[in-house]
Amino acid sequence: MRNSLSKAIAFVFLLVLVGLYAVPASAQAPLPVPAQEPPQPFPSQQGAPLPGQMPVPAAYPPAELDRIVSPIALYPDPLLAQVLTAATFYTEIPDAAQWADQHHYLTGPALAAAIQNDQVPWDPSIQALLPFPSVLDMMASAMPWTQEIGSAFLVQSNEVMDAVQRMRQSAVQYGYLRSGPQVMVRTGPYIEILPTSPGYVVVPYYDPRVVYVPPRRGYVVAGAVRFGFGVSLGVAFAPWGWGASHFAWNQHTVIINNAPWRRTWANHVTYVHPYAVHRYESPRPRFAEAHRVEERSNHEKESARRGEKYKEEHRDHREHFR
Repeated sequence: MRNSLSKAIAFVFLLVLVGLYAVPASAQAPLPVPAQEPPQPFPSQQGAPLPGQMPVPAAYPPAELDRIVSPIALYPDPLLAQVLTAATFYTEIPDAAQWADQHHYLTGPALAAAIQNDQVPWDPSIQALLPFPSVLDMMASAMPWTQEIGSAFLVQSNEVMDAVQRMRQSAVQYGYLRSGPQVMVRTGPYIEILPTSPGYVVVPYYDPRVVYVPPRRGYVVAGAVRFGFGVSLGVAFAPWGWGASHFAWNQHTVIINNAPWRRTWANHVTYVHPYAVHRYESPRPRFAEAHRVEERSNHEKESARRGEKYKEEHRDHREHFR
């Protein structure tokens, strides 16, 4: 009896062992996975930016550059040159736009004197646009765009100028851009837009959604680009490069105050362009405001935005925009 019981126990134990090894793999408890550190990113091929500097912005493709330059591509060459260079100091634009708005009733020598009396701290490239409060207002009210065009001009100035020429070629091809009383349009390998009077610079008004595409049936192309609103500059603003700023299109060069503009992303912290005006450092204590502060009326702002002449509305001003 005892032998039979021992054999039975041995047989049951053997069955248990066989059953354990016969359990499917899917029914087994998963093995614990050891904790791991999160994967580390690959090092950047450009490397980390230098202390105090921002990384180089990505280059824009041609189609994006066309979009970016489209609002200003039909500006007369001297004004376009000043806008592009000023945009590279885009952080200073809002303050300058406010000052220009508050002193818009001053023109010519009186405005040039006010700029120096107040010792405004902005780069001379921005000071050069103070006679154009509507242009500075446009740039200040669209700061993402202003930063785009400023960064693009620092990083890829040649491509920016190529985009301007593409836009101008389209506007000429479709009949929108042509010579008139205020500007001369010179065609050829490169299209130039020059003031008929060097001392009087006009700001064109046009819709970028219209002037670079074929006109629809019955559309009058002659009025699509209006050169109505302008500013008299004269010798008072020669120190800021007016009268001595243009493009050497065949060399992809902007000439400001008779000197090539060489500011790029690589040297934008240290580059100093030769101007004939004194530079005041910022931040610094401002001298007391020496002039009446008068912002433009809504009518004046809207007239300028539409490219229309307007009469100065403030009581003490006796000069009018032409």
